Amino acid sequence: MTGYIADMRRKIGHDRLIFVGASVFVYRDGKVLLQKRKDNRCWAKHGGAVEIGEEVEDAARRELREETGLVAGNLELLGIFSGEDMLYTYPNGDEVYIVDAVYICSEFSGELLPETDETSELRWFDIYGIPDEISPPDRNALKKFLGHITKY
Repeated sequence: MTGYIADMRRKIGHDRLIFVGASVFVYRDGKVLLQKRKDNRCWAKHGGAVEIGEEVEDAARRELREETGLVAGNLELLGIFSGEDMLYTYPNGDEVYIVDAVYICSEFSGELLPETDETSELRWFDIYGIPDEISPPDRNALKKFLGHITKY
């Protein structure tokens, strides 16, 4: 963890903070690329915190590149996710309330990274074969993403 969130954690410890996120579902040929998070060992979309002064879409692009090695082309806004389902306590005790701007990316380039500081694995899943172990804050966005993709 770097930047603003790390600075805030040093000041407030594990207390709940509002976390403005930018996330991406990568989609191609009926498959979605998910990452296995190291912290909660769940499958998740790609994303993280928006830094102060950073454009939200730029944060989504940065997070995608950092976590997967992929460079996003066009991003389509799926939605903004907030509410009680976005209250979460990470395994280390950090409490957050996430407001997340979630995008869909079907145009990208680059080579997948095998592992990062935050992820242990990247894997393509058929949209009809999504694993059950989805990171809790990602569940509503994933449901909306799957509904959006399958209507075409």
